[in-house]
This record gives sequence, C-alpha cells and structure tokens, in this order.
Amino acid sequence: METGPTGGALGGDELSPSSPATVISRWTFEVSRRYQHVLDKTVPHILYRWIGCLAVVLIYAVRVYFVQGFYIITYGLGIYLLNLLMGFLSPQVDPEMQEGPTLPTRGSDEFRPFVRRLPEFKFWYSITKAFCIAFVMTFFSVFDVPVFWPILIFYWLMLFILTMKKQILHMIKHKYVPFSFGKQRYDGKKVSSTENMNLPVG
Repeated sequence: METGPTGGALGGDELSPSSPATVISRWTFEVSRRYQHVLDKTVPHILYRWIGCLAVVLIYAVRVYFVQGFYIITYGLGIYLLNLLMGFLSPQVDPEMQEGPTLPTRGSDEFRPFVRRLPEFKFWYSITKAFCIAFVMTFFSVFDVPVFWPILIFYWLMLFILTMKKQILHMIKHKYVPFSFGKQRYDGKKVSSTENMNLPVG
C-alpha cells in the first residue's frame, strides 16, 4: 500500500529541475551553446584563425622536440591531416560518381563555384582540435611508444606523394582547380551585364 507513493516520489525527484542530472544537463548545454557562439563569431576572421592554428602547431612541435618522444602520435596526426587535406581539395560531389557535368570545363560553360567536400572552416577546426588533442596526449607516457622515427617519416612521405599524385591526376582528368582566384570579379561583371540586358525598354 505504501510502496506506490514512495515510488512516485522518487520518480518526481529524478525529474525535478533541481536534480543533479538536470543541473549537469543544463550546464553542459549552456557551455556548448556559448562555445558554438564563439566559433560562429570566428568564421569571417580567416587570417586570425589560421594564425592561431599555426601557434598551436608550433606549441605542439616545441613540446615534441623537447620531450624527444611521442613520435607515433605525430605520425597518426600526420595521417589524419593528410586525410583532411584530401577532403579540402576534393569536390563535394565526385564527378566520377555523378552523371552529367558537375564542374565547368570550358570558359563558355555556366559558372559553377567549386564546392569542397570539407569546407575551409571545418578544415581549420579539425586541424586545430587534432593538435590540441595530440598535445594533451603527450602528457601521458602510455602513448610514448618506442619507434624508429625516420621510418615513420619515410612512410608518411611516400603516402603523401602517392595520395597527392592520385589527387592531381583526378584534377587533371576532370579539369578543375580547388581554388577560386578571380571569380568574384568575373561574377560582378557578369551579373551587371545580365541586369542591363534584362532592364525593360521604354
């Protein structure tokens, strides 16, 4: 007879706004929201973002140099960065998987901007976060696996050369460049001339 009310009271405590689970959930949500707000404010500041990223890379490099270890972490970090680079240089839709034209191949083709598989902001954010995580890992000796580091450099260079060769051949085959130099000026002229042609006469 008394079990029912007791169970109901417990259930109410678990769902009350002052319960520890609710407080922690609200706190994590608020921190996540503010963190995302800060990230959103950094989007237009491309130069400052990459300067900060280079500072993080330099701090990690100095840390590894003075510790003289954690080469396996650096090797894994290099593989991850190479994978990010391929996503940054690749189109969002692979022309080999898409039927019909997806990228302009001639000057007379309709202008279609190059859309990356990995946008610049996510590219920067992933690199910065990866170096921060790797920096923290250098404080744990369990990740300091003994290895002959020149072999790792040789493996990474070979992988980099082969991967970049494949990417360059892909770019040559489908005739695209993963950059947009001069397209803003071309768009402005093109839009203005189009608007002049569409103006009503009389």
